[in-house]
Amino acid sequence: MIRFSSAVPAALLSLGLVVGAADAPHKHAGHFVAHDVAAGLRGGYQVVVADLNHDGKLDLLAVASQLPDLIWFENPAWTRHVIAGAFTQMINTAVYDTDGDGIPEIALAHGFSMNPATSTGVITILTHLGDPRNPWIAREIDRLPTSHRIRWADIDGSGRKVLVSQPLVGPGATAPDYHGQTPLVFYRPGAWKREQIAVTEGMVHGLLVNDWNRRGRDGIITAGFGGMNLDEYSAGSWQRSQITRGDPQPWPKSGVSDVGVVRLGAQKLLATIEPWHGNQVVVYRLEQGEWARHVIDAGLTDSHTLVTGDLDGRGRDTIVVGERQGKRSIYLYSARDENGAEWDKEVLDDGTMAGAGCAVADLNGDKRLDIACIGTATANLKWYENSASR
Repeated sequence: MIRFSSAVPAALLSLGLVVGAADAPHKHAGHFVAHDVAAGLRGGYQVVVADLNHDGKLDLLAVASQLPDLIWFENPAWTRHVIAGAFTQMINTAVYDTDGDGIPEIALAHGFSMNPATSTGVITILTHLGDPRNPWIAREIDRLPTSHRIRWADIDGSGRKVLVSQPLVGPGATAPDYHGQTPLVFYRPGAWKREQIAVTEGMVHGLLVNDWNRRGRDGIITAGFGGMNLDEYSAGSWQRSQITRGDPQPWPKSGVSDVGVVRLGAQKLLATIEPWHGNQVVVYRLEQGEWARHVIDAGLTDSHTLVTGDLDGRGRDTIVVGERQGKRSIYLYSARDENGAEWDKEVLDDGTMAGAGCAVADLNGDKRLDIACIGTATANLKWYENSASR
């Protein structure tokens, strides 16, 4: 069961007004104050949180597909800096300090198109040249058509991460079914040689890195038309298992678009957007050894980002979901107890953030998790300051 809240203008959030079901025991949205970081980010797609200048503060890295420049905003004044330019159709980025100098390298996927025949699918590594506020050097390491999601992962528990890349579709795939063999690959820093993890039938949209089985190493969770799969590296080889098939509708309305892990006390759940760019927020609970599917919201339009985090320090994660079309808003979903059977929905941003990408992190160092989001149709970047008491 989910209890829905009524929407209120985003401006009211800054007044500290609570948005949520009247009888909700814990409410979040009213504790967030919205701050504008940037406008004019055409094709705003992804925001990544990282300390890019080694000053102990978390900065914001923004991917805007219709701009030529990769941009970061320096905390706390959110000063704008250009990392590098002359890119086309940037789609995803991930950061990791490969050389141990305290400033991360940046992996960037660009040249994106949903048509593999026209997508260059370039993977580039960007490295600073001393002062991260000045332009960085770019080195192309591979081209894999429709490269769409990239993440760093510690696949063997060594503490040394590899770069994982997931194209959207495979060679020859065409709309609307996008049938074909879609590769999942990785690169070891230094060698930057493409190595294959697995091949999936059809479109793959979501990519999550998580120590799923608590073995001290990251598993790779992918989500697409065929459902959600887990790939784990063990004894020199990759093993794949399916977690869930997702939305049971016929292909291509089937499967999972994006996924996040939800912690409710000691319990682990899954939260998803379904189907591709879908209208549903779904929670999976482990029931009698099976992941039982529970739709907690089916009223969204073009949902595109889902992240989770413990926003009030109670040991229960909240689900953050962005809606690119429809009301162009950001929503929060909170479980009423650690069982996760009932959920409350709140509006974080009403109509001024067409959330394509969001991130959860402590941006101002007060030990509370804040939220940052970037919008496509709204072409903006905002952060939402968490002022909840602990």
